[in-house]
Amino acid sequence: MIKFALLCARGHEFQSWFQSSEAFDTQVKSGFVLCPLCQATEVTKAIMAPAIASRGEAERAKPQSQAQSQTKVALLDRADLKSRAMINAFRKRLFEQADDVGTRFAEEARKIHEGLVPGRPIHGQASIGDARALIEEGVPVLPVPPSPDEYD
Repeated sequence: MIKFALLCARGHEFQSWFQSSEAFDTQVKSGFVLCPLCQATEVTKAIMAPAIASRGEAERAKPQSQAQSQTKVALLDRADLKSRAMINAFRKRLFEQADDVGTRFAEEARKIHEGLVPGRPIHGQASIGDARALIEEGVPVLPVPPSPDEYD
C-alpha cells in the first residue's frame, strides 16, 4: 500500500492509500477518487518531500539482530489508524446487515430500484462499467473500499 498526498482542482489537500501507483491512476481515470471536502473528481498527486534520515539516524534505525529485523513497525499515525478503524467498522456493519448477492449485484440493485422486488440493503461485486451504468441510471450505489487490513 502507498499513501499519497493529493490535491483537488479546487486546492483542497488530503491523503489516501492505494495498492500501487497504477491503482491510483486507474481509479482517478475512472472518477473513483473524490475530494472528501468538495467531491471534485479532478485529483492529482501533490508534491511530497521524501523522508531522508541522516547518517546518525540511519545507523540508529538499523536492526541489531535478525529477530529485530523481523519485528513489525507501525507506519501509521493516529489519523491513519482512526481512518482504518472507521473503514473496518463500516465494512463489518455493511456485511452483517446487507444480503450478499455476489456477482448479481447490478441486476439486484436495478430490480430494487425499479420496485420489482422489495427494497433491502445488499452488497456484492460489480464491474466498473456496471457500477458506472447504475450511477448514470440513478440507482443509489456506494463503492465499498477494501479493508486496509487485507494488505498487511
